[in-house]
Amino acid sequence: MMGQGDFLCISLVNGFIQLRYNLGDRTIVLQAIQKVHADGQTWHVLKVGRVGNEGYLDLDGTNVTHTASAGMNVLDTHTDFYVGGVSSLHLVNSMATENEPTGFSGCIREIVINDKELKLTVTDPKGGANIGDCDGTVCGYSVCKNNGTCQVESSGFSCSCPQGWIGNTCEESVHCSHNRCRSQALCIPQPALLSYTCVCPLGWSGKHCDSQISFFTAKFVGNSYIKYIDPLYGKRDLQYSRISLNFTTNQIEGLMVWLGKAEDEDNDFLAIGLANGRLKVVINLGERISVPMIHSKDSTCTDERWHFVTVIQNQTCIKVYLDEELIIFEDIDPHRKYTALNYGGICYFGGFEIGRKVHTATAGLFQKEFIGKIKDIALFQDSKKIQLMKGEGYNVHNGDHRN
Repeated sequence: MMGQGDFLCISLVNGFIQLRYNLGDRTIVLQAIQKVHADGQTWHVLKVGRVGNEGYLDLDGTNVTHTASAGMNVLDTHTDFYVGGVSSLHLVNSMATENEPTGFSGCIREIVINDKELKLTVTDPKGGANIGDCDGTVCGYSVCKNNGTCQVESSGFSCSCPQGWIGNTCEESVHCSHNRCRSQALCIPQPALLSYTCVCPLGWSGKHCDSQISFFTAKFVGNSYIKYIDPLYGKRDLQYSRISLNFTTNQIEGLMVWLGKAEDEDNDFLAIGLANGRLKVVINLGERISVPMIHSKDSTCTDERWHFVTVIQNQTCIKVYLDEELIIFEDIDPHRKYTALNYGGICYFGGFEIGRKVHTATAGLFQKEFIGKIKDIALFQDSKKIQLMKGEGYNVHNGDHRN
């Protein structure tokens, strides 16, 4: 990944893997301790990344780390992601390499960025040149799921599945092969119990998701979420946003609200949640710069009582009310460079889609999914509250009762 200013670059130099990154002040270079095998047959596992201002490089389980200057913790690339080379050498920051950049010769597979795998196919990337098929067979590298073994046959391929998995590509758990989950529920295998559980879609409940429910209060149990599409988004004045809701919980960590697409780090968002028992509000109006605001006083938010929170964005001025008391009043950018919350009309409550961890999706801003109840959600100046049952989601229960 390379940019004219900030950058993060992975390269092979004299047989050693190097990670170079620059957060705006100086270039940090990490180098693996051991050389890679240049026999054209050995696969290596490489993990690199950055947590705040600390970079790390892990080659086949051997880890190297380095910390950049304090305060520099934002990587701002504003460019495409390149694998194996670049379309033009002028795209490469001069600090990203010691010598003239040379394209990589070898095989690369299974690239995962922030828990999302890049599809290295003919059609998925934006472009490329001089790329061939490294495997050369119908097996590829990930045809067989769940550690299945692929064999090439005259008619195509077949998968030899490990214990507990079946199907043409080992995609189905034996415990879910005859599941009784209904209403488009998700079957989650429980190998230790030789059984499974059903994760119910929004509006359904019961062991096998066969009981239809409705509610005004949503009860989240930790692997729950609701995704709501704002039908009035196209008519909103995004320089003057507002959201309010009631919540109750006994947990000290949890994401309650995320207004935004949550697809990549470029997306605007406004988030409300709990961090170490205190109310935390984070807003990003542009340039990937997230501004967290945390209630300074010891909070009573986790006392299992109902609390009312309101967040108002007036261009770059943010007001946060907790139980009708103004607890945060901050201008996050007096220069008014970005003033609109372009959240795409997407509202997440309690967490994100099944399989997406809150810690990863929020880049560490929030640690866990919400456990508790939420009700009376209102957007902007709307007189009507959001009808949660009109959203999509999973594992959300009826919270209208005390239990």
